[in-house]
Order: sequence, then C-alpha cells, then structure tokens
Amino acid sequence: MKFKLLFTNEASHNLHSIKSDKGLEKRLKAVRKTLGYLETNPRHPSLNTHKYYTLLGPNGMDVFEAYAESNTPAAYRIFWCYGPGKHEITILAITSHP
Repeated sequence: MKFKLLFTNEASHNLHSIKSDKGLEKRLKAVRKTLGYLETNPRHPSLNTHKYYTLLGPNGMDVFEAYAESNTPAAYRIFWCYGPGKHEITILAITSHP
C-alpha cells in the first residue's frame, strides 16, 4: 500500500534548507531515500521506526521517528504521524537528532 506524504510548514522549511545547502547533498540523498521508504512501507527495517514518546502530533496523535542516517554525528531524523486521512502520513519535521 502506498502512502501519500503531507508536509507541515516546518517540515517543508526543513527540507528546503537541506536542498539549498550544497554541503548537505549526502544528507539530502538519505532524507529522500527515507521519504521513499515512508511512502511504501513506514515499517521498513532500515528506518528503525519507533514511537517517539515525548511528542504528540496534531489532535494528540502518536508521533514516530524514522532514521534518515545512523552512526553519524547529528544524524538526521524524520518525525511523522499517520493521517489525517486514510493512507496519509504527515511529516512533522526533518531535523538532526535531538
């Protein structure tokens, strides 16, 4: 099943910032790969998807964290939640690991 990805303003801004920085091309590639996996299988093993307990999404929805990078200083993560509609995923933020 394919999911439609929706981006919050923050996530759109995060992605634009990565795209506009030539020094982050490797990270951009990793983020794009992760977004592709989220579209097709949000539980893909390489994403290391897990619930992020310290955040709540819109309307109190569960927030999940997927790895865009690992074993890298300030590795990038994608925070997301299911919805608002069926077969939709909302990307909340694309940021370095807090």
